Amino acid sequence: MMAASSSTSRLPAAARRPPPATTTAAAAARPTRPVAPCGERRRAPLRLAPARAAPPAGGLSYKAAGVDIDAGDELVRRIRKLNPAIGGFSGMVPFGDSFLVAGTDGVGTKLKLAFEMNKHDTVGIDLVAMSVNDIITAGAKPLFFLDYYATGALDVDAAESVVKGVVEGCRQSGCPLLGGETAEMPGFYPKGEYDLAGFAVGAVKRDAVIDGTRVAPGDVVLGMRSSGVHSNGFSLVRKVLELSGVGLRDAAPWAGEGGASVGEALLEPTVIYVDRVLALHGSPDVDVRGVVHITGGGLPENVPRVLPEGVGAEIAWSKYEVPPMFRWIQDQGKIEISEMRRTFNMGVGLVVVVPEADVAAAVRMDPELFELGRIVASAEKGAKSVSFV
Repeated sequence: MMAASSSTSRLPAAARRPPPATTTAAAAARPTRPVAPCGERRRAPLRLAPARAAPPAGGLSYKAAGVDIDAGDELVRRIRKLNPAIGGFSGMVPFGDSFLVAGTDGVGTKLKLAFEMNKHDTVGIDLVAMSVNDIITAGAKPLFFLDYYATGALDVDAAESVVKGVVEGCRQSGCPLLGGETAEMPGFYPKGEYDLAGFAVGAVKRDAVIDGTRVAPGDVVLGMRSSGVHSNGFSLVRKVLELSGVGLRDAAPWAGEGGASVGEALLEPTVIYVDRVLALHGSPDVDVRGVVHITGGGLPENVPRVLPEGVGAEIAWSKYEVPPMFRWIQDQGKIEISEMRRTFNMGVGLVVVVPEADVAAAVRMDPELFELGRIVASAEKGAKSVSFV
């Protein structure tokens, strides 16, 4: 815990211990997260620097933009040596006849766009979505959410706007914002910037856990559409924008006349899938065998996380219409399709695996579901691969 002079706890009063007797009156009277009317602050029209160079001959990549997915995978492998139980989308601990399920995440460099657009009312939704979408992969209903907001110098208007987004994300998830922490750390963050982290806890009955162990060849992979890039891949997106010379306040080239600006389209918050997944999971007519949140690593690296040994997934890519935003990003950055699939959700924010016999019932319940592929036997023993056809 940081010193009282640099951080502010936002747990409910009943959950906080009283200050020690030596606490000064001024420190004891220090307010929790302050709230003030959120006023609009005007800035000069924003435009990224004009294109200064063409993409590399082989096209842009996430690694060239500063994010090394392979290094991240290696870290996970090393951590698994210390704790073999990790590796899923969330962690579980027994609690009576249930499991408590917990997940944590942030928003990433999508925050850079929020800073530049001076638009802070949606990233709080992203923050909640990234954690609750992880815990629902186990079939868990979110119980509560906690947030952490850190900045160099507190901008009350911006902070209030962020928290309003967190509250909205919690409303969409059906769970309360239990509390959080506001940390003011002078000299640690550039002026006007902040960072966010979120923590979600949910519960699922022991006999209702979705763990992927029953996924079998012949099962159908159903997709739920994303609202855009969500909260992964923005380091590469920002590099593409830099090279293209397109400004954040320019009309989005992929949106058509009268559409959103580039910045508005890219800041579209992550979809929260809680209600849709829990409805399917609670239906007696649909056997949900696997749920996958498509985040960093895309379909190729996330789908295998719910596959048993000896099976793989075959994605019918030729039948899937990739949203125009992703096609524009790929074209501007001359990015290989394999790199696109490994970096972005490509318009698929969440995947549900069900038996073929349950597809009709699932689609009746959720007409926005679409068939994305099939579960197949792996040619290589023990392999849990994803192929695109």
